[in-house]
Amino acid sequence: MTGEVFDGKKAEVMVKDLRASFKAGKTKPYEWRVSQLEGIVRMIMERETEIMEALQSDLAKPNMEAYLHEISLSKAACLFALKQLKGWIKPEKVVRASFTTFPSSAKIVPEPLGVVLIISAWNYPFSLLIDPAIGAIAAGNAVVVKPSEIAPATSAFFAEHLPEYVDNSCIKVVEGSIAETTALLEQKWDKIFYTGNGRVGRIVMAAAAKHLTPVALELGGKSPVIVDSNVNLKVAVKRMAVGKWGCNNGQACIAPDYIITTKSFAPKLVDALKSTLEEFYGEDPLESADLSRIVSFSHFKRLTELLDEENIPEKIVYGGERDEKHLKIAPTVLLDVPHDSLIMKDEIFGPLLPIITVEKLEDSFELINSRPKPLAAYLFSKNKKLEEDFVQKVSAGGILINDAALHVTNPHLPFGGVGDSGTGAYHGKFSFDTFSHKKAVLSRGYATEMRIRARYPPYTYHKQILLRRVIDGSFIALFLGLFGLHRD
Repeated sequence: MTGEVFDGKKAEVMVKDLRASFKAGKTKPYEWRVSQLEGIVRMIMERETEIMEALQSDLAKPNMEAYLHEISLSKAACLFALKQLKGWIKPEKVVRASFTTFPSSAKIVPEPLGVVLIISAWNYPFSLLIDPAIGAIAAGNAVVVKPSEIAPATSAFFAEHLPEYVDNSCIKVVEGSIAETTALLEQKWDKIFYTGNGRVGRIVMAAAAKHLTPVALELGGKSPVIVDSNVNLKVAVKRMAVGKWGCNNGQACIAPDYIITTKSFAPKLVDALKSTLEEFYGEDPLESADLSRIVSFSHFKRLTELLDEENIPEKIVYGGERDEKHLKIAPTVLLDVPHDSLIMKDEIFGPLLPIITVEKLEDSFELINSRPKPLAAYLFSKNKKLEEDFVQKVSAGGILINDAALHVTNPHLPFGGVGDSGTGAYHGKFSFDTFSHKKAVLSRGYATEMRIRARYPPYTYHKQILLRRVIDGSFIALFLGLFGLHRD
């Protein structure tokens, strides 16, 4: 689509063509799905350098982060799908039959939804597009992917190279901004998968509602971190620091957004954070090649406004430096910021980490639950009772104990939000399921038809009694009904 004006008419024609390909059955064969996934693996392997260059251009993303968080995870997701696909597409036999359908056999058949739209985000512009696309293709759908215009180099990479490795009659790339996204959302899809913020998520849901299109939303939220004094502090701080600043310099939906700890433990935690950050990024972090830049000037301005709010500068206990020319902000730790400050209202999505103090850690549960449900919640503690309470009492898309952000690497776990942090889940088979319909299939023979009379009119008194007992699960009534041993 590069170089073309993509409007509603072009979108309509494209969707019509894709639907024709889907109805012709091109995407359903196992062999087609495998060939597309293998093509994606080849693209990742053959174009690794170009992917890294695009991510460096868009975010100044360190090569190590680009490889760990985008390239290797995307390749692993694709290889996992290839390995598991035969099992995923196999109908699931239902062992238990109900009394009312006995004798019968039942199964659940996964079938592709049809033509699906994937709208990606800018912070992990490669993996956040490829990962859901893998699930959609594995499930046998025709797919349109819309990369983020805020990451133009990665968007251009997809537009140029993805068509070289996949079937262009069934898989399309559409570049563009608001106008192009609007044109896409005007169409009828069989599923829309959106990764981004809640404001746009509401727009996507409103557009989808016009066509009764199901939607998966991968959003974000203020992911909290509770830090107990009963921890290996050195290890814990390194893990939460790399989960915050080692993930796009805080520009990640699962990055720790704020810390809650006790007043008595806060000074030790702050000192440990200072020491770890200096170890990671040196005395002048703005010069570090291991920190991503802020994606755009508008995001840079938003973050600096959080730091410059009245009474906030005095809360900075580490960092705060900024470089507007290069869109860099140093890792910044703040202590005891007001609960009603701007930095505590919305998701930060940047390198700022406020610390909130409480008298006892159990008070943090109410604080977390008083806010919209986050995408992730973290606890660092050796206290098993506290861990159990945390899991039971805190609602979040996912929970991780004694680490940060690492749960997204496990393909056997669903990744998704709850409440304001999103709806639906993906990764591994959960991606396949997100883009599949589980079709119920019940099969019966004719051998017992002459014996089962109670289900048919005329509904005599004895038939009504018998049917009630069968429905209520009476074995005796079932036996009588099967063999016609009842009176009319």
